Amino acid sequence: MPAPWLALRRRLLTPSPRQTELRRRGFRVKDETARQALESAGRSFVDGFGYAAGTPAPASAEPLLDAVDAPLRGFAYEGAAMAYALMAGLGLGDRTGEFLAGGGQRHLYMAHVGAGWALARLPRVRWRRVLPADPLLRWLAFDGYGFHQAYFRTDRYVRRQYRDPASTWPWPELRGYAGHAVDQGIGRALWFVCGADVPHVVQTVHGFAPERHADLFSGVGLAATYAGGASDRELAELSRLAVRHRAALAQGSAFAAKARLRAGLVTDGTGRATAALCAATCEQAATMTDDALRNLPTDVDGRPAYAVWRQRIADEFTLLGRH
Repeated sequence: MPAPWLALRRRLLTPSPRQTELRRRGFRVKDETARQALESAGRSFVDGFGYAAGTPAPASAEPLLDAVDAPLRGFAYEGAAMAYALMAGLGLGDRTGEFLAGGGQRHLYMAHVGAGWALARLPRVRWRRVLPADPLLRWLAFDGYGFHQAYFRTDRYVRRQYRDPASTWPWPELRGYAGHAVDQGIGRALWFVCGADVPHVVQTVHGFAPERHADLFSGVGLAATYAGGASDRELAELSRLAVRHRAALAQGSAFAAKARLRAGLVTDGTGRATAALCAATCEQAATMTDDALRNLPTDVDGRPAYAVWRQRIADEFTLLGRH
C-alpha cells in the first residue's frame, strides 16, 4: 500500500490526541498525578490507533506498539484493535484476524474491548463485520462500546444515565445481557470522567438506577486497577464505599489483573489495586478468573457464559470472606 495513502488514512481516521484531555472533555481533575495517568492512557490509545491506521499490516504496526512504555502498552493495543475493526467495518480491509493471531494475542482482552469502540463509530448495518466471533470474549466489545459512549457522549450516557434499548443490538440472542456488559464499560469510563476522584466516582454511580450499580462498580474496579490514578488510601476508600457491591468491584479488578498479567505488563500499581479491592495479589486475582472458567456452561437460565463467568468470580470473593 503506497505511503501517501497510509498517511492519508491515518490522518483521516485517527482521533485527535486533544480529545483525551480531561479539562477539554469537561471531566473532573482531581490532581496532577491522576490527570497525567488518565491522559497518558488516552494518548497511548490514540497512538496505537494511528500506528495501525498508518502501516500496511499488523506486522508493521507491532514494533511501534511494543515500543510504547509497558504500563501504557495495553492501551495502545486497544487503540490498534479499534483501528483494525473500524477499517474492516468501512470496507478498507479486514486485518483483525491477523492482528489477533500476532501480537494482539497477548492483549486479547484489550483487543476485544477496542473492537467495541468501532461499533460506536459505525452504522448498525456494519456491526456484524466487526463484532468478534469468540462467544465468551465478544461481550468485551459491548464493554468497549459502553466506554466510548460514556467518554464521548458524557452528557447523555453519564449525566442523563441513558441506556440503549434492547432493539439497539442487531443480534436477538445477545439483547438480554448486552446492557450489563455496556454498563461495565460505562463504569470504566466513570473512572476517567470523574478524574479518579473516589468520592465523586461513587456518588456518580449512585446517581444511576440501583439495578445498574453492580455492573458499574465492576467497570470502576477494572479501570482503577488497569489505569491507576488513585493512592492506596483512596483505593481502600473505594472498597469501603462500594458497600454491598464490593464483590463486583473485585471482579472488575481481577479482570484487569488478568489482562495485565497475560500481556506481561503488571506494574506496582496493579498489585496495590488488587490488594485494596480484591484482598489478593495480582497473581491470585488473575488465577481466580482462570479458575472460574473451568467447566463454564454455555448458558444458564438465559444468562450467557460471560455472565456466569463474572458472577462466579464475584461469588468466589464473597465466599472467601473478602467481600
